[in-house]
Amino acid sequence: MINKIPQAAVPRLSLYYRVLVESRGKDYVSSDELSKLTNFTAAQVRRDLTYFGQFGTPGKGYEVEALKKAILSILGTDKNWDVVLAGVGNLGTALLSYKGFEKQGFKIICAFDNDLRRVGKTLEGIKIQDISELGNTVKERNISIGIVATPGEGAQEVINILIKSGVKAILNFAPIRPQVPPSVGLLNIDLSIELERLAYFLTKSKS
Repeated sequence: MINKIPQAAVPRLSLYYRVLVESRGKDYVSSDELSKLTNFTAAQVRRDLTYFGQFGTPGKGYEVEALKKAILSILGTDKNWDVVLAGVGNLGTALLSYKGFEKQGFKIICAFDNDLRRVGKTLEGIKIQDISELGNTVKERNISIGIVATPGEGAQEVINILIKSGVKAILNFAPIRPQVPPSVGLLNIDLSIELERLAYFLTKSKS
C-alpha cells in the first residue's frame, strides 16, 4: 500500500495538520474549508486522506480532533524521536537552537563536529563531541534520525557512518546528492537551489 501513496501526499498531510491546529473551537471541518486554507483542491484533500483510511462524516466533514490524532499517527509524530546532528557550523548551530523541533516530537540529543574550536563546547545544553565519536554514540543511544549540516566535502563519509551505525532516516543540508541504500530515507535540502528558484521567479516576473 505504501508504494502506491504519492510522495507528495505526505508533506500535504503536514499542512493539513497545521491547518487543523489553527481550527480552534471547531468540531468539524470540510474538505472545502481545508482546500481554501491550503490552496489544494477539495478533491485533492479527500484523495490524500483516503490513501490512509476512511475519514469524515457525510454532511459534517472531518472531526477536527480525531483527524489531528490520525495524521499524527500516520506521520509518526505521535511519539518522540531522538536526533543526531553532524556539523555545528552556522547552519548546525541554528538548527540546534531551533525550539520548534521538540514541539513536533524531534529532539536533537547529541551533536558532532571536526573543528577543535567547537568540540567540547556546550550549546543549548548539548556538549559538542568530536566527529570520531559519531558512530559509537549513535549505536549506544540507538538513534534512528540524523541531520547532516557539514560542508560538502566529507559529507558522504559522515552519512556512511550514520547508516552503518543504524540511522534509518537522514535530513541532508550538505550541498551534495549522497548515495544511500533504498532502506534509508533521505531528504536533501539545498538552500542555494531554493534561492536560485526564487531568483528565477523574480527574473521571469519582470520579463
